[in-house]
Amino acid sequence: MNWITLQGAETLESIKEKSATKPQVIFKHSTRCSISSMAKSRLERSVAPENIDFYYLDLIANRSLSQKIAEEFLVEHESPQVLLIRNGECVYDESHNGISMDELQEQAEK
Repeated sequence: MNWITLQGAETLESIKEKSATKPQVIFKHSTRCSISSMAKSRLERSVAPENIDFYYLDLIANRSLSQKIAEEFLVEHESPQVLLIRNGECVYDESHNGISMDELQEQAEK
């Protein structure tokens, strides 16, 4: 798994632009939460589809960016959380034990 670090609003704009041609996933991770660590580990043990870019957000270090993501994509903030972005919009989001690579891939192929 090759995580791309999401650290600023400019990266968020880039994600929206790239999502016009390739699905983008944002993984919001709390470094203080064991469930979040478990979800991250589960994703990392899976084979990541090559047709998706995966972004990692340390939401403890980037709380305001995490909130901006929730507002920008009209989702309720949760942690851990994955958002699948296509054509500049969040078309799928999941949290906690519902996070799985298989589901992300299935949603990306729709």
